[in-house]
Amino acid sequence: MSSATEETRQHGSIPQRADGAASQPALPELRPMWWEHGMRVRVDAGLLGVFAQLPRLVVEAVRIGWRADRARTATVAVSTLVAGAMATFGLLATQRVLVELFAGGPTPDRVRAALPALALLAAATAVRGGLGIVTGYALNGLTPQVNRDVERRLFETTSAVRLEAFDEDAFADDMERASRGTESAIVLVQEVFNLLAGVVSLLAVTVAVVVIHPLLLVALLVATVPNAYAALRAGHEKFKTYLAGSARRRRLWVLQRLMAERISAPELRSYRLRGFLLDQYDRVMDAHTKIELRLARRVTTTTSLGALVSGAALAGVYALLGALLLKGQIPLAAAATCVVAVQAAQRSLTLVTFQVDRVFANGQFFNEYVNFLHRADTYLPPADQAGTARPDELRELSVREVSLSYPDRDTPAVHDVTLTIRAGETVALVGENGSGKSTLAAIIAGLRTPTGGSIWWNGRPLREWDRDALHRKIAVVLQEHHKWPFTAATNIATGEIDAEPDRGRIEAAASLAAAHDMIHELPQGYDTLLDRTFKDGQDLSGGQWQRITAARGFYSDAELLIMDEPSSALDPRAEDTLFQAIRGRQGRQTTILITHRLANVVHADRIYVLEKGALVESGTHGQLVAAGGLYADLFSLQSAGYTAPAAGHYS
Repeated sequence: MSSATEETRQHGSIPQRADGAASQPALPELRPMWWEHGMRVRVDAGLLGVFAQLPRLVVEAVRIGWRADRARTATVAVSTLVAGAMATFGLLATQRVLVELFAGGPTPDRVRAALPALALLAAATAVRGGLGIVTGYALNGLTPQVNRDVERRLFETTSAVRLEAFDEDAFADDMERASRGTESAIVLVQEVFNLLAGVVSLLAVTVAVVVIHPLLLVALLVATVPNAYAALRAGHEKFKTYLAGSARRRRLWVLQRLMAERISAPELRSYRLRGFLLDQYDRVMDAHTKIELRLARRVTTTTSLGALVSGAALAGVYALLGALLLKGQIPLAAAATCVVAVQAAQRSLTLVTFQVDRVFANGQFFNEYVNFLHRADTYLPPADQAGTARPDELRELSVREVSLSYPDRDTPAVHDVTLTIRAGETVALVGENGSGKSTLAAIIAGLRTPTGGSIWWNGRPLREWDRDALHRKIAVVLQEHHKWPFTAATNIATGEIDAEPDRGRIEAAASLAAAHDMIHELPQGYDTLLDRTFKDGQDLSGGQWQRITAARGFYSDAELLIMDEPSSALDPRAEDTLFQAIRGRQGRQTTILITHRLANVVHADRIYVLEKGALVESGTHGQLVAAGGLYADLFSLQSAGYTAPAAGHYS
């Protein structure tokens, strides 16, 4: 049974009480998190698989550093190698010092004889210390450059892919793991050089021991390898347990957020959820504690056995040294140097075993980053299909047999829609929820690529026009707008942040969206930061944010303005101001309006009615009401809500 299956069996969606009775339903399962993939690869690889991948990861880390800063990367590499050579030289110098000190004769003479070797030892130690400083300085300077290089490559990709990419669950998961890979790149570079330092130190000790006496190399391996293997096995057990507990940690993460975040605090108190959430927390934590205790016993047993074997082996090394001394096959100075070498080897091997897992885990995360960049290329707009012609002023926009299907749905969101919009018209897209209005608007705006049909601007397909120039002629006010963590003024001018914002235009746009007075009431007016995450930041209500978003659409004064449910959270007075501004564009600029409040579209030049992704009706308000179709039914339902009830109706 796999560890993940075991976790599900032990801690499924319905936790059990101590008496065996089922408790209240637990939280639903969350999708795996970014860090679980690297853990799973580590568990599946095993110890041999880890070592098999290390050379490739080392090369990859050096390549990353080399691309970011060649000088610093070369400095770290050379310093690491020279420091290893100094370690070997230092051990040999130590042996020479001991030889002179243990020689016969008066003590002053022995000390004087040892001084040259002692000076060489001091020089080697000083050089090695200086190289450590140089390595640290170079690594510190390399880190921010690696971070910038790797992170910018990711953002260059994520900000350029087509919007359809974000509809794919696999893309979202890959991107989450790739974002962790940017951090892992830095750690990978650092840990690889640390690993190299440990390996070089270990090799230095090995060389020194072989020079002293070849037989001591076997003793060195016997004394150090068991402990190192035990440490790697213990690490493997930790990875397996960590992976098996992924579902449990995800539940804990959700519970912690629910009990400690501002957004959930009102309902937690209103619905008296404190006891329920604490009960869920206790049940998951009970399971967590038991599993962690079992892990602690396994790890302790493994490391204790490794320590016992290494301790026994070390005793054997000392016995071997004693036997060699008694037989006169090794001088006392060499034996003493060997003791120092064994201790140095144990320290180096401890460093190496720790770095092996670090390099492997971070290498897997960085692989996800690299693989994501390759896969994301398929979502980039085709370079050979990008137009270069700059679009002229809008005269006519044609939607020709357009269809679009989302990857997770069996039926198309938009199916075979054809319509024409002329310059200066105000047209409305109406229909019930899920009828395809917002999807069609996104296609018209060039945000989504249709799976069938095409959009034409002044008699030419959108793909033949320069994409950036075309987007400058279109402003979109989205139903699901983003709350940008900037000032009110910057939020309104977001569409043209590459130019110097015009405060007069900003305030004029805010007035059209009924936002000017509201913004003036904020602590710093238009300079108020609209995010409580930052100091002095402010929260806005849904309706206030909707005014800011509408003002953003008016600020650009675009030839084509698409407004998707711009008044769903507005009060009646603000809504009236907004739609007066929209009607003011009529005959002068083109507007596409999406709204469920049909009273706001009666003045539209043409109304297009969608149902289940298909265009079923079109005409003016009067024509559609007279036709008695879907639009007439929806309008009648809304009108009835505003008709005063008969006397005594609510009695």
